[in-house]
Amino acid sequence: MTLLLSPNAWWVLLSMLVLGVASGMIGCLAYWKRQSLMSDALSHAALPGVVIAFAITGVKILPVLILGAAISALIGAFLVQWVVSSSRIKEDTAMGIVLSVFFGLGIMLLTIVNRTGGGNVSGLDGFIFGQAASMVRTDVYTMSALGLVVISIVWLGFKEWKLFLFDPAFAKGLGLSVRLMNSLYSGVLVLVIVIGIQAVGVILMSALLIIPAVSARYWTHSFKWMLIGAAVIGGGSGVIGTVISTMGKGWPTGPFIVVSSAAFFVVSLLFGAQKGLVIVRLQQRSRIKSEVSVPAEREKMVVKEGGY
Repeated sequence: MTLLLSPNAWWVLLSMLVLGVASGMIGCLAYWKRQSLMSDALSHAALPGVVIAFAITGVKILPVLILGAAISALIGAFLVQWVVSSSRIKEDTAMGIVLSVFFGLGIMLLTIVNRTGGGNVSGLDGFIFGQAASMVRTDVYTMSALGLVVISIVWLGFKEWKLFLFDPAFAKGLGLSVRLMNSLYSGVLVLVIVIGIQAVGVILMSALLIIPAVSARYWTHSFKWMLIGAAVIGGGSGVIGTVISTMGKGWPTGPFIVVSSAAFFVVSLLFGAQKGLVIVRLQQRSRIKSEVSVPAEREKMVVKEGGY
């Protein structure tokens, strides 16, 4: 617990809380847009940009690396849309292609950079699995500020997001630009991915986007409460995973955050108020009992009226 009380641990805890909330909210947008795999593709597509940004500048400065990751991820998103629009390849197949090609390119570039002069001490390997414990205060400031921007965009534009996701034709009739909303959606998705890959890594970042949203779906049919629930689950997973990782020496923060969110998912899967397996089973048993009891009551009434 001494490590938990250290200033660096508190800064990491704060950044993971903001990242978890932002990831959960963006994950809801991706869930209803039926593009959950897109988060996985773009998180892997960000890796080459990180390596190229470091290779060009020669220094590991988080805003520069984030900019490189964002450019690379946006290129990946553009390629997915281009492949789908110019061929018969389906969207999920295009995402898989971009995911594997960009991640392979990133690993190749990372190997080359690690063999150069300062590559071995650059710490770029941490972007694959995450390195939250190594973040300094300036990194936390950058991540928290960008995370708050993402949260503000989603929350302030709640009505517009709801129209865009559930009735785009009606939204277009009201004068809402669907193209603008698509661009804004891609922008906030890329932004939350690139600020999270340093802490969680390109491999696990998609889990932080997908799991809280899916977990919240088991508790409510309301889009508003799903957003709130996903934010709570994402933020809670970030805090719990960070606290657990501080209890051991060298324990990685990112995997513990993902495992914590998976625990929330299991609880939601079993006991969710709307779709939980246990709740559904209890409702089915209650329905069966009521269906059996109604004929029995009718039979008693017939017997009573017949004078038996």
